[in-house]
Amino acid sequence: MVVLNKIYTRTGDDGTTALGTGERVPKPALRISAYGTIDETNAAIGMARIHLAGGDAKVDAMLMRIQNDLFDLGADLCVPDRGEKPKYEPLRVSQAQVDRLEAEIDELNAELKPLRSFVLPGGSAAAAALHVARTVSRRAERIIVELAALPDEPVSDAVLKYVNRLSDFLFVASRTVNDNGAGDVLWVPGKNR
Repeated sequence: MVVLNKIYTRTGDDGTTALGTGERVPKPALRISAYGTIDETNAAIGMARIHLAGGDAKVDAMLMRIQNDLFDLGADLCVPDRGEKPKYEPLRVSQAQVDRLEAEIDELNAELKPLRSFVLPGGSAAAAALHVARTVSRRAERIIVELAALPDEPVSDAVLKYVNRLSDFLFVASRTVNDNGAGDVLWVPGKNR
């Protein structure tokens, strides 16, 4: 259970923050950047959901599940599995969460016509907001992959898979809320030469 009754602690005034293990690390540490960018992705999805208000209830419900998953993912990254037995069972992203995300991508994509060009971010406000969330999630993925490549900085396979699928979901969702792709703005190569 999470209890937040005091918002500031002053423990980070020296430029450090605590991982879920209690270990203090510098605030610009790559692990902190990784789950901080996941938090940023979550906020971008929240803004996209505001633009969906009263719109596609199915996509909105999927996005709400993803927002919850992203808190799980942040918690997973906050307690690195270094082979030590923690005082409590840490929250981990599961393969079932990855599988559900893949199933939802497939469900939405089945309704879309194949693309013959790249899609420019835009169309509806909701689609544009989902493209912003998609690009932030790609940045989060790059940081997480960089973290996973470091010695002594474990990242689970499920986290890597989930964050990779997330941008795919956000792309397909953007097309779905753009009238199943009818409102997509397509790239025209060399159009303005």
